[in-house]
Amino acid sequence: MNRRSTGLAIEAEGLTRSFGETRALAGMDLRVPAGTVYGLLGPNGAGKTTAVRVLATLLRPDGGTARVFGHDVVTEADKVRSRVSLTGQYASVDEDLTGTENLVLLARLLGLRKPAARERAAALLAAFGLTEASDRQVKKYSGGMRRRIDIAASILNTPDLLFLDEPTTGLDPRSRNQVWEIVRAVVSHGTTVLLTTQYLDEADQLAGRIAVVDHGRVIAEGTPGELKSSVGSGTVHLRLREPNQRPQAELVLREALDVPVQLAADPVALTARVGEAGSDLDASAQAARALGDLARAGIVVDDFSLGQPSLDEVFLALTDHPAVSADERDDELEAAR
Repeated sequence: MNRRSTGLAIEAEGLTRSFGETRALAGMDLRVPAGTVYGLLGPNGAGKTTAVRVLATLLRPDGGTARVFGHDVVTEADKVRSRVSLTGQYASVDEDLTGTENLVLLARLLGLRKPAARERAAALLAAFGLTEASDRQVKKYSGGMRRRIDIAASILNTPDLLFLDEPTTGLDPRSRNQVWEIVRAVVSHGTTVLLTTQYLDEADQLAGRIAVVDHGRVIAEGTPGELKSSVGSGTVHLRLREPNQRPQAELVLREALDVPVQLAADPVALTARVGEAGSDLDASAQAARALGDLARAGIVVDDFSLGQPSLDEVFLALTDHPAVSADERDDELEAAR
């Protein structure tokens, strides 16, 4: 049965929360439509997890207000808890129990009689592709299987709002895709999902609207398309023939486009935004002019493309730093091996 709600699932204004001298939330505002995936996108330490814990009634805010389906998270915490579920960054199931034992135990704690608990557990294990592993201890599951059983545990009671706090951190690409399919299925049955992530492609794939979070505040909000168009209508990607020409190419592009130029880890690659508001030329004309200037400067371009800006470029334009640092990306890749 589809239980899709209308209106707002979350309304938050001016949320603040500090831990000692560290201010995790610095006046965060959120309006999350019901029945959708809403993304909180930002780097580690941006305040995403603190926001989730406040909205899920696990932390009291120092200031501001927040309501979940119209219920205040402080004064009506019990009513909020009856409608939400939370999957944190780490598996919360018992690793010494089997998949079936975990789900049956949690279902019984939620008030289901034993036959109904076993039926619900079996249905979720089948839906999440875990039937063959149902009698295996969770500690013997792969990382992707652990995330799936964790999400299954979160929707035993079919919540109206599901908080997913960085659900794919450390997973390999195949496992991430499996989790994404689960999220889409959950939303198709009417549950609202608040997804925190530091992965730009994850937010782009799943979220209907995204709030870009940095230093405890929302610094931009909109659909993925709106956020991309806010920094320009296109992005030029260049690959040079000679690495030693990149410094000169950077200067030529800066003068031709009058925008910052990003230098990739690849020593022959450069990226720049085009088609920004206020320019007298469209993106294609700007790119053509830049190519002409490079050719006149004797710089050989082996590869050129003009496309829509990525969310990564949006985040960099808004914050002057990437959503995930190179070191963090290396750590995630190592964890996924």
